[in-house]
Amino acid sequence: MRVEDLDVNEMIGDVGKIICEHDRKKGVLIHAFQKIQQDYGYLPGEVLMTLSKKLSLPLAEIYSVASFYKQFHFSPRGKKVVRVCMGTACHVRGAKNVLNALEDEFGIKQGETTDDLAMTLETVGCVGCCGLAPVATINEDVVGDIGKKKLELLVKAIKEEEK
Repeated sequence: MRVEDLDVNEMIGDVGKIICEHDRKKGVLIHAFQKIQQDYGYLPGEVLMTLSKKLSLPLAEIYSVASFYKQFHFSPRGKKVVRVCMGTACHVRGAKNVLNALEDEFGIKQGETTDDLAMTLETVGCVGCCGLAPVATINEDVVGDIGKKKLELLVKAIKEEEK
């Protein structure tokens, strides 16, 4: 998919008939971001520049909307996204140790991606599995009750999947 091929009218449908041109263009942004990120895995700057020109919206406005939503990313992400829960229950039960161990093991800090794009490491406020604290997720899979032994198995599983 190329930004040049986006059909603004198709994205906004009937709603577009009752809102002004500027609002119509802003309204299409989320859908455009979703399609771009689906195709590229993130929102590349040059693609956002093209989108800005196509919609006649300032680039700053494009970035303002995209950066408001945590689901959109401006740099490539890893094949595996590992999220360590930092909510109260996880924090009390050692989530910081889990995060530190993963940072040391993979040579990245939270919010970063390995050079080979195998893994992105993030933190989240709460996964909703407080009874399993500390908790991490690998993509959508939940790993709970992470102690030293389970952490070693988690690291091994991530590394094996990288190969």
